[in-house]
Amino acid sequence: MSAQHDLPEAGPETPNLDFQGTTPYEDYVKADVLTHLQHPLSDDPGEMVFLVTTQVMELWFTVIVHEWETAAQALRRDDLPVAMAALKRSEHELRALNASWEPLAHLTPAQFNAYRGALGEGSGFQSAMYRRMEFLLGDKSASMLVPHRGAPRVHAELEKALGEPGLYDEVLRLLARRGHAVPAEVLERDLTLRYDGHPAVEEVWARIYAGSQEDELVRLGEALTEVAELVWRWKNDHLVATRRAMGAKTGTGGSPGVSWLEKRARRNVFPELWTARSHV
Repeated sequence: MSAQHDLPEAGPETPNLDFQGTTPYEDYVKADVLTHLQHPLSDDPGEMVFLVTTQVMELWFTVIVHEWETAAQALRRDDLPVAMAALKRSEHELRALNASWEPLAHLTPAQFNAYRGALGEGSGFQSAMYRRMEFLLGDKSASMLVPHRGAPRVHAELEKALGEPGLYDEVLRLLARRGHAVPAEVLERDLTLRYDGHPAVEEVWARIYAGSQEDELVRLGEALTEVAELVWRWKNDHLVATRRAMGAKTGTGGSPGVSWLEKRARRNVFPELWTARSHV
């Protein structure tokens, strides 16, 4: 009997099950590709969840970069509704990204050590897409391109992102076009350097927040603050998961491990949105 005769009888509520070649779902999602990208390097069964969780994080990084680039482009053309929609989507995506720590958050040192050796010199700080996220947030450093010199396409993408305005740069330019006193030294700063804030920008945000709470710039500020808080939570969840799994030992790839993460967790993005609240 042929496979065709084994199909359920067609009816108004029966989905189409007979396709030439792969299914339309597979053609769109590429699930077969995604589910065959896992190649554990140890015999420990726990390595699979570590590997898949890390790959899921990379996919979320990719989506969030897309959203923030969409928001930055919309701000550049004064399209605040499109920018706000992208920022709001990224809030949900950041919460999903942060939840990705849950499978790894309770690893004991012995459990992590069972497959840690398989990572070799691999470390999360080498993630190019996460670096793209940080560059969009204004946390820039040319030295972070060095690990990617052996991958020309990736290096070129990061080098381009390093020299481009980040998300907050586009926000500040929008504020200046709206008549707010953003200093020229901020608008014309070296975009390849980390943005650490400016007292005059703090004053701009304080005046905006002191006005009508229905103002669209207040809503923009709150959307950015939500993004900044979720990024801070991501860094702290990473720090806690690492501290539980390996204590103060040197991280994979030779990074300082917990001390490196502690230093980075103390950095706030969009700094004046936090400090201005003390002056409203």
